[in-house]
Amino acid sequence: MTKDVLLSISGLQFVANEDGPGEPVEVITPGDYYKKNDKHYVLYDEVMEGFEGTTRNIIKVGPDCLDITKKGVANVHMMFEKNKKNVTYYYTPYGSLLIGIDAKQVEVAETEENINVVVNYDLEVNYEFLANCNITMNIKAKGADFRLS
Repeated sequence: MTKDVLLSISGLQFVANEDGPGEPVEVITPGDYYKKNDKHYVLYDEVMEGFEGTTRNIIKVGPDCLDITKKGVANVHMMFEKNKKNVTYYYTPYGSLLIGIDAKQVEVAETEENINVVVNYDLEVNYEFLANCNITMNIKAKGADFRLS
């Protein structure tokens, strides 16, 4: 894998008591990649519309876990570990939220120039179930054949 990568993150929420499909969200951004202690790291900056400054994102991918840290305009440390519930505060410019992440599935598949991550989890806010969620992440060496799936 090269230092320069393209990161595609797509997510979908299925909100409780809502009819119809959830709202998909997708981000494609360049990032910096490195591997340390058998874990994959991707770093990238994110701009929040309407706010000064950026949020630095650090994504750490292990064999059965996904760890996302945001520092800047928004701040949070989210852990997605299969069959484990993690609780943390998500600090936003609008205030803080207590979120619970109960990961049901964490799958990581890697090749020399590509890493795919799929996470299915239940999301709680202030100890109340909010939604079933899905994150699909693709980390691809820049210059490799990049396609949206």
